[in-house]
Amino acid sequence: MTLTQLEYIVAVDTHRNFGVAAEKCFVTQPTLSMQIQKLEEELGVKIFDRSVKPVRPTEIGEEVIARARLVLRDAGSIKQVINDRQNTLSGELRIGIIPTLAPYLLPPLFSRLRKAYPQLELNIREIMTTEIIRELKSNKLDCGLAATPLNDPLIREDVLFYEEMYVYVSKKNALYNKKYILPNEINPDKLWLLEEGHCFRTQILNLCELQKSTAFHCRYETGNIESLKRMVDQSDGITVLPELAVHELGNAELRQVKRLKQPPPVREVSLITHRDQIKTRLIHAIRSTIMGIVPSHMHKLQKRKIVELSL
Repeated sequence: MTLTQLEYIVAVDTHRNFGVAAEKCFVTQPTLSMQIQKLEEELGVKIFDRSVKPVRPTEIGEEVIARARLVLRDAGSIKQVINDRQNTLSGELRIGIIPTLAPYLLPPLFSRLRKAYPQLELNIREIMTTEIIRELKSNKLDCGLAATPLNDPLIREDVLFYEEMYVYVSKKNALYNKKYILPNEINPDKLWLLEEGHCFRTQILNLCELQKSTAFHCRYETGNIESLKRMVDQSDGITVLPELAVHELGNAELRQVKRLKQPPPVREVSLITHRDQIKTRLIHAIRSTIMGIVPSHMHKLQKRKIVELSL
């Protein structure tokens, strides 16, 4: 059994295709297939079910691959020690980011990281919180950007900032002329929400106390905040936006933004990692870069009267 063979089975599991996995590993497909077959013969088990498309691990194969990811992570720590001693930031950094942060935080983050650390290979994916957690545990990601707290003993949370929640109101809505809005003033029939699975959706439901509402009818669900805004604009609806999204609005749209009664409800945003992650200096670079992007009043050290929303 070799580290190379473990890298090959992890690649096939990741891409669910032998050809793509071989390309990512910079070898020919016959070479990759032969090495995986040798490993299967050595272990006496079939790691992959090749009779289905896309290829998928067998039940025992899933356990083998999970262990392989851990072994590769530990092996990678040796290279990381060398990089740290040489004071270089290079290699691959795999980041997961939730969809309600990505449009507003990712473009400046990517630009600054690429400029500051040209030797760093960035692999960034926009995925849900549950998937970020799952892939941190399986060593498919190095870190994630998500709303917290998560209350998972295997996940380390480094709080970055707090985002205030704002109400975005249609010009046709009765609340348009109000300066401040109370959560109980939001009509559930007028509220546009993200689709199921978004933690931001859950926060809004908690905020508006709609979890048990019998009047709530969701006629349209999307994973995109910009789509929600458009639906609000074309109706007499209302939605809730995170603070970074509000910063992107023009003067005309800002007139549709209303604050909730003080103290403002906020969501906590953290850089999350597996408790055994090894890329400490790379993670620190990500953290420092984000703190340079986010306005200082949102930083966790800024003293603010806040109401943190439970996930």
